[in-house]
Amino acid sequence: MFQIVFNEISAAEISRLATLEQLDLLDSFRVSETDLETLDGDRFGKIERDGKLLYRFRAKDYRFYFEVKSGSVVVHRLLHKGTFSDFLFRSKMPLAEDEALAESKHFWKLIDEGRNARQK
Repeated sequence: MFQIVFNEISAAEISRLATLEQLDLLDSFRVSETDLETLDGDRFGKIERDGKLLYRFRAKDYRFYFEVKSGSVVVHRLLHKGTFSDFLFRSKMPLAEDEALAESKHFWKLIDEGRNARQK
């Protein structure tokens, strides 16, 4: 298991949720090296672009987008699935969710904002 670190943006995103929903999401968000090696596709995914590697974890209707740094999981964004599923529907992209996100400049802008935010 890794230590999980939220940056300012992802911490703010999770704090907007009701307390019980926060606890439920945090309880389900467990990441091990084995998870990242096997990437079951249902819960975990990998998104790559221009040498940047992110992982995605699905929990209920939310997606944690994170990277592994120095033995820690750094959460850059916590987004509701509707944030991008609506985008995918409107753009009618014939790709899986992770593939479509890898190609989305808007998605990478959100991630870069998270990467540049202070860690809590």
